[in-house]
Amino acid sequence: MSNHLPKEARVIPLRPHGARPAAAPPRQAPPVPAVKEPLWRDLVGDVLRRERLAQERTLKDVADEARISMPYLSEVERGRKEASSEVLAAAAHALGLNLGALLTRAHGELTRLTSHYADGGRRGASTSSRDGLCLAA
Repeated sequence: MSNHLPKEARVIPLRPHGARPAAAPPRQAPPVPAVKEPLWRDLVGDVLRRERLAQERTLKDVADEARISMPYLSEVERGRKEASSEVLAAAAHALGLNLGALLTRAHGELTRLTSHYADGGRRGASTSSRDGLCLAA
């Protein structure tokens, strides 16, 4: 091997010498970030946590009564897990709610949070008192 090192680096241009870059497209305003709708699992978890805290009960107490693991209930409350209807019903019953009451509270929270872009994104659209919730399993 040779110990000969070049004294200067060789530069290879990406475009021919003297060529001008193509005109850049006109700058546009940055896109307005879309308002993210809340996820159902976040809403249900928030309702469960608020109810548990309102009753001044521990995560362990509710998880034991619902017969689900404490780490799993914690994940559900934080919206990290999509709980089955059986798990949601067990957690709700442990808190003295039925599944319908839990889902009604979550639906109310969803309606409250999304009322400003309800009805397909039209602002100012009113929601009817007959709006309902339909879940399919």
